[in-house]
Amino acid sequence: MADRHPSSHSYLVGALLARTGDEMAGPALLLAAFTLTGSATGASSLLAAVTVSAAIGGPVLGALLDRSPRPGRLLAGALALYAAGLTVVLGGLGRVPVAVTLLVAAVTGLLGPALSGGWTAQLPRTVPAARLPRANALDAMTFGVAGLAGPVLAGGAAEALGAPTAVVVSAALIAAAAPAAWRLPPVSRPAPAPVSGPTARSQAAPVTGIVTSGVRAIAGSRPLARATLTSVLSCAAQGMLIACLPLLGERAAGGAGFGAALLSCAALSALLANAVLARHPHAIAPDTVLWAAPLLQAAALALAATGGPVALVMAVTVVGLAEGPQLTALFAVRHREAPERLRAQVFTTGASLKITGFAVGAAVAGPLADRFLPGALLIAAATAALAAPACFAVRPGGGPARTTTHA
Repeated sequence: MADRHPSSHSYLVGALLARTGDEMAGPALLLAAFTLTGSATGASSLLAAVTVSAAIGGPVLGALLDRSPRPGRLLAGALALYAAGLTVVLGGLGRVPVAVTLLVAAVTGLLGPALSGGWTAQLPRTVPAARLPRANALDAMTFGVAGLAGPVLAGGAAEALGAPTAVVVSAALIAAAAPAAWRLPPVSRPAPAPVSGPTARSQAAPVTGIVTSGVRAIAGSRPLARATLTSVLSCAAQGMLIACLPLLGERAAGGAGFGAALLSCAALSALLANAVLARHPHAIAPDTVLWAAPLLQAAALALAATGGPVALVMAVTVVGLAEGPQLTALFAVRHREAPERLRAQVFTTGASLKITGFAVGAAVAGPLADRFLPGALLIAAATAALAAPACFAVRPGGGPARTTTHA
């Protein structure tokens, strides 16, 4: 069976390269900007420009992918442009006005969802339907591996070769994924039947008029709306935890670096949890994981509020055990429920909403952590816990968005 679907192996290798490069790019840019400009504020602003624009670019990129007969080639172009944008940003640091560099970073960030939702939306065309659950778990594992390897590679390259070289390496990894994207299978659709009314007008509409289709598809399907809402709330809680980690490290172990190192514990436990799911993809229903995982995450965040070193390590490990399966479940629901013609938009719009939730959570928790760290963590726990009742309270305004079954 594997020989009949060799593109699945190419898909996973490409996804791993692109996502590792992306995870490496953030800290590498931060280090390079600080090294070349000497400004911590400028460095953080650069990273914020890339992140915020990624939230905006998702729906547009998804619309373009859904309308393309060869989405893999469009994806390859997006990866190449993203890598090129990183090198242009690097070249401008300390040489051109800060505003120009931030603008280039923001434009580059628009293509960021290509590395997450844009890739994952193509997965069903690389494997037979019976193998999709396992492939879905493996796809989610690439995020865990990238989350572990990316920051380590960034730090190692910066120490050994200099921070600017770390940015170049991250761009090279992303560009190296482009050939795998180029080889992704084309869309195989039956010959379209004559249509009229709103559907015909929608098909003829320009891209600028259909970028909200992903939002409507999510809002109109209860499973998609549930999955999206729970993932956004969980990401907001994750952003709050990230904002608290430096202070947690200082108070628990005397150094902010300890807090950053805890991210590796979370990434490793998420990876191990997804490895188990890859071997037993039908062990737990994805819809159950979506509401149960945030409760586990909430308990872990409450434990982190106690502040002890052992409790902190245990807490972030449990956070990873919740995050890994939740990501796999989220992908499974999207693959199952998303209409074929809107699949990429559902994935990239969902990714954009998650990025927004993460950014809002981090922004809210930062000032709170400075004043009362345990309080910030308890608010993060409450945010995660809110995902469970919110999941069951969802009542979409429209009919089901699902028009085809592809799982």
